[in-house]
Amino acid sequence: MLKLFDSELRIMKLLWERGDLRAKEMADILKEEIGWNPNTTYTVIKKCIGKGVVERIEPKFLCRALVSRKEVQKAETEEFINKVYDGSAGLLFAALLQRGELSEREIKQLKKAIEEIEE
Repeated sequence: MLKLFDSELRIMKLLWERGDLRAKEMADILKEEIGWNPNTTYTVIKKCIGKGVVERIEPKFLCRALVSRKEVQKAETEEFINKVYDGSAGLLFAALLQRGELSEREIKQLKKAIEEIEE
């Protein structure tokens, strides 16, 4: 199962939002945005490469995401449902509805998703 830590997700979000980036560019962006030391960025990039979610392309240490945001969201959602709701998506869905904080747009999206499953 694909498991990414928050720091690794930060790297992935940069790549998903901006496309391929050099490691130095990522270090500069993350230093500016969240105060990361460049060595921290390089260490987290290497962990992402080790997990097979980022590819290193030479020259100049260009980084490319190898998994999509949707793939990661699916894996993270499945893990959350298994851990917190004993594998029951229905219980998660019920908990979301009980919060009573869904916008009309979100309700329409959920209805559409249900309709697509039923087809």
